[in-house]
Amino acid sequence: MRRNRAALLGLVLFSFFTCSIPAQVVSPLEIKDPEMRTLQQQNMDDLKLAGRDILAIKFDYPFYLSRKLDLDQIQQQHADQQSIRFDTYSGKTVIAVTGNYYAAYSTSKMNAEQRARSTFLNVVQPIVQAVAPHFQRNQHVQGYAVEISHHILGKTMGVSMERPENLMVFLPQAAAMKLLASKDDEVRQAALMQGQIFLNAEPINIWLNGIEPKVAATSPPQDSNSPASPQPTVEIIRNTDGDVQNPGTTSTSVSSSKSAETPAKPIEVAAPVARDTSPEALSSLQSANQQLLDQLVKEQDPLVHFVAYAPPKFIVFRQGTYLELSLNSTLPASAAGSRYKLAAMAFDDHIAHLIRPLLNYFRTEQQFDGIGFSTTIHLTGKTGAANTSEAVEFFLPLASLRCYEKYDCTGQQLLDAGAVLINGERVALNLQVAEGGSGN
Repeated sequence: MRRNRAALLGLVLFSFFTCSIPAQVVSPLEIKDPEMRTLQQQNMDDLKLAGRDILAIKFDYPFYLSRKLDLDQIQQQHADQQSIRFDTYSGKTVIAVTGNYYAAYSTSKMNAEQRARSTFLNVVQPIVQAVAPHFQRNQHVQGYAVEISHHILGKTMGVSMERPENLMVFLPQAAAMKLLASKDDEVRQAALMQGQIFLNAEPINIWLNGIEPKVAATSPPQDSNSPASPQPTVEIIRNTDGDVQNPGTTSTSVSSSKSAETPAKPIEVAAPVARDTSPEALSSLQSANQQLLDQLVKEQDPLVHFVAYAPPKFIVFRQGTYLELSLNSTLPASAAGSRYKLAAMAFDDHIAHLIRPLLNYFRTEQQFDGIGFSTTIHLTGKTGAANTSEAVEFFLPLASLRCYEKYDCTGQQLLDAGAVLINGERVALNLQVAEGGSGN
């Protein structure tokens, strides 16, 4: 009898404890990581207040906090809606929130960037606005990670289909507060760029004003041995990372060489500083930066995809010292084409997205000249991967990387200021021509 009473008392206490936790906050008992479980327990009051404020938001379409993403609405109404919790992202302690947003975007009317922007502005930003004030002075919270599933409407083989699409946004603590507090669009955009954004696990940019920077792609160099002739200029609207705006529906115009668009000018780079490139100097530089490089690999590997057996190291290239980063770039099978096309797409779809996060680790004056991105390109879904992979190296000067980071120059200008090697041979890589399938 006494044992039964003890069991009953334990059940009552457990039920009371779990019922006292709002439906939107994860119970500490369900968190496996001991450190995160402790933080969840210690900050339960603030987590409850954050959950209350999220529930008070008036969304344009039905929204549910949810432990699981990609649920249909009927399933979601009966599913676990505990989602607010302490978690880790890239080695940082974050407040994590997941949920399902039942907006359905038409793929024929909105491209990926537009869909991501809509969900960010209508869901992610209000959630961060609700959560951050409760944790802005919490020394343990280093950022916020919000993952939202929305739906897209499109056609597959002529048949209308609706399927989920997942947006994940990570904002460091300082960037989140700057984004929420500032009324200056440039400050807010710069704060957003300090975070990381993924759509279906692929890096993506979000432009808060809805307007991607427009630059004119450069024309391919003319062969000096061929007779002079007017060269058509194809104008393609690109964002700063080289992505074609609204793929598949981009408006192109062909004109004579007297196009109104002026080709991008080469970046003016100061003469390189004379470096000691002896093995002893490289070893000393490596030792001085090893702790920072280890931190970089640990925090950025999910985004960068480093090669495990080739850690970052300093090397000599063209009488300069470069930090070589060895990584893998995976492209869809649809990217198959010439080695130049693969190199261009690897830059646009992978390398370009890494530049700003990586430069955050080197804010002070550095004792090296640039970064060498050494990547092996693989195609997904292709058999005989060994026959389709390409080794591409992008050696990019630090000054040019800073210019690109500040949106003062284009991806094409950045490549022109550096050097591109494909399978060990230097090439002239024109992004527009290579990705268009003509030339090269």
